[in-house]
Amino acid sequence: MADESDQERTEAPSPQRLEKAREEGQVPQSRELATFVVLMASGAGLWMTAGGLGQAMSKIVRGGLQFDSSVARDSAYVMTQLSDQFLAAVLALAPFLALVVIAALASPLLLRGWLFSTKAFMPDFKRLNPLSGIKRMFSTHGLIELVKSLAKVGLLGGVAAWLIWSNLDAIFSLGIEEPSGAVRHMGSLVGKVFLLASGAMIFIVVLDLPYQLWSHFNKLKMSKEQLRQEARESEGDPHVKARIRAQQREAARRRMMSEVPTADVVVTNPTHYAVALRYSEGKMRAPRVVAKGADAVAARIRELAAENKVPLLEAPPLARALFRHTELGDEIPATLYAAVAEVLAYVFQLRHFQQAGGDRPDAPTALPVPPELDPLQAGMGAKA
Repeated sequence: MADESDQERTEAPSPQRLEKAREEGQVPQSRELATFVVLMASGAGLWMTAGGLGQAMSKIVRGGLQFDSSVARDSAYVMTQLSDQFLAAVLALAPFLALVVIAALASPLLLRGWLFSTKAFMPDFKRLNPLSGIKRMFSTHGLIELVKSLAKVGLLGGVAAWLIWSNLDAIFSLGIEEPSGAVRHMGSLVGKVFLLASGAMIFIVVLDLPYQLWSHFNKLKMSKEQLRQEARESEGDPHVKARIRAQQREAARRRMMSEVPTADVVVTNPTHYAVALRYSEGKMRAPRVVAKGADAVAARIRELAAENKVPLLEAPPLARALFRHTELGDEIPATLYAAVAEVLAYVFQLRHFQQAGGDRPDAPTALPVPPELDPLQAGMGAKA
């Protein structure tokens, strides 16, 4: 039961899920809102352009019915007249059509913005399955769409019938008006009725819009397992990340080992720790740690130091303090300056001995390492 409930889609969709759905063309859509905007724009356009549109149409009709009998059989003249009347009709309707096109293009901005996705154009042969079509017809969504369609027909039909009945006298009076005035009056009346009837759709839009938003987000809900999987994909596979970290550590180790031959001295524990130090007078404020390691890594540092004739100094307290309190590339702590200064002085004396001979210098033994920096002495002090 726990597994089943865990797979239920009870969680809100994540931002990644919403973005992926948008890329696939899955966005909240309300056909009722788009239809309402287009119808309102059409009604407003008819109402505002009724006078000019009526005059233009009257002129076109009169021009089509009037002709010179001498050119009645001239086909070229007839085609010219038709093309001129067609162009005049297009110019007369252009403002109205432009308003409708702008409304159709602007309606998506009210809900989701413009979206172009090639995936939405890909053929989906599952939609050709008659069983799937029947299932959609009798689904909850199909039932809701049916109710909306019936509501639209009933509402628009009822409002239109009421408006026509209310303006019945004006409609009948069109027959006794002067033709040009009757055309303008009829255009204004049709636009007014169309606009008011379309405005009644606002009630359907108000109900449909929240439902479409809820339906869209409900379809994109995720199960807890999907959220966990998405988090793993976002953060990366732990096994892959572990391999990457291992490779990074190996690369860092190789870089570190390449620095050992350039060191001035390697301080050892003697077997557990090894820390390689380098100091360039005039270029560094203090000696820097160029390599350090424990156990097998420390053994490899000692091997490389011996192969490249880098001096090895056995100084357990100093080796432990440097290993614990420094990182690669760090300068040594100021509290260890005195101890490291003795070590470097020994190294320089050893180099002079190797080059010029004389008495071999004695390796320093009692280096001034503060007890609090030596992990072994600090631990013993805490136990005491």
